[in-house]
Parts: sequence; structure tokens; C-alpha cells
Amino acid sequence: MTLLDARPATPARVRARRRLRPGRPIKLGFLLGPLLLLALWTAASATGLLDPRFLSAPWTVITTAAELTGTGRLPDNLLTSVGRVALGLAVGVPLGLALALVSGLSRWGEAIIDGPVQIKRAVPSLALMPLLILWLGIGEVMKVTVIAVGVLVPIYIHTHNGLRSIDSRYVELAETVDLGRAAFIRKVVLPGALPGFLLGLRFAVTTAWLFLVVAELINSTSGIGYMMDLARTYGQTDVILVGIVLYGLLGLFSDAAVRLVERRALSWRRTLAS
Repeated sequence: MTLLDARPATPARVRARRRLRPGRPIKLGFLLGPLLLLALWTAASATGLLDPRFLSAPWTVITTAAELTGTGRLPDNLLTSVGRVALGLAVGVPLGLALALVSGLSRWGEAIIDGPVQIKRAVPSLALMPLLILWLGIGEVMKVTVIAVGVLVPIYIHTHNGLRSIDSRYVELAETVDLGRAAFIRKVVLPGALPGFLLGLRFAVTTAWLFLVVAELINSTSGIGYMMDLARTYGQTDVILVGIVLYGLLGLFSDAAVRLVERRALSWRRTLAS
């Protein structure tokens, strides 16, 4: 290596390296993709490429949503669905976190817990529905249980992976200074597992809406899924699209909220996106 190669990087060379980064975050950039889809949908409907009998136009969906809001059907069903998701997350997230901690900090815990969770991960949710209906009936307990079980898996998987990815040097340092178990969990385990947990939470909030659809389309008398299933019976495509758009927006903004928390909580990390 010559002295020319070893000289400090000039500002021009630094700028050249920085071009490899994705660039600065775009304000409200998560909305650009959905807005593009909306523009394509609007253009296809306006030009007649989309038959309104198969896919209603965006302005028809907006009008239908306004009518459903005026009659109170949409707000009532929306509040019911949001309440179910909130309860499912309130049960599934702590349970998944607790299982991940036990499994990640104990070989015996991993041997007992990891296998059943992986089995649940491989079993489709629809396959569990008949059994849950037999056990719990078709009431709210069954629906919340479906969501909680679905939420538990991504929380467990990503938190467990975050725990096992903690640098062993931190563990050795904690053992050197004779850190207690509680202090070790508080100062090493939880901060180390936080990135994995937040990633799992992003999957969990979107998974909650997916499992809500499954729960509400089967033997339900309220909620967005029930409204969509009733509309299917009467061939109301516009009402079905209102439900689909609502599910999509709820999932999009739920994920955006968790990403915002993730950026704030992990602001100390230097990553490609920083």
C-alpha cells in the first residue's frame, strides 16, 4: 500500500461513500406506495378498464363508507374489531415475551417451550378454528384467543432470536462484575432483546388484523369481517371493498406506529438506514 492510498479521506471521497446509503428518510414515505395504488385504481376505473361489477371505483367506495358511517354501522363494527385486536395484543404480546425470556435464558426452558411454539407456527390458523369453537364457543373469548395465539408466535420468534444474538462479551462482563440475575435481565437481556422484540411487534400488529379476519368471518355477529360477510351474501362489492380498505389502513398505520416507536427506542443504533 502506498502513502497515497493511506492518506485520510477527503470530503469528496467521503461524499462518494455516503452515496451508497439509501438516503435521508422521506417524510410520510410509507404513504407513497398506497397512494400510487390508489392512483392506478382511480385511473383504471375512470378509463373503464375495471368493470364496476367486479371492482367498485374508489369514489363509490368512499360514498359507501360515508353512508355506512352515517347509519352507524361502520363505526360500531370498527370499534368492535379494534377492541378485539387490542385485547388479543394485550394477551399475546406479554405471553410471547415471557415465553421467549424463559426459553432464551434457560436450556430446559427452550427444550420445553420452543418445540410447541414451532408446531403452532406450522399449523394454519384455519385448522385450529374448529377445535377452538368446540372448546370456547363462538363468543368473544374464542375470537380474542385466536388473535392472541397468532400474535404470540412472531413475538416469541423474534424476541428469542434477539436474546440468542446478544454479544457474549456482555454476558462475560456481567459475570465478571458478579451481576445478579434481576440486574442481568434489566441491564443486558432486555436492551439486547429490544430490537428483536420490536421487529416481532411489527409482525404481531399486522398478524393481529389477519387473524381478526379469520375470527370475524366465521360465526360472527359484529365487526368488520361480519359486515363484509353479510355484504358477500347480498353481492355488495362496494361494502366488501370498504372492509378491505379499512383492514389495509389499520394494518398500515399500526405498523407505522410501531416503526416510529422503534426509531425512537433504538436511536442509539448506527445502521444502514441511519
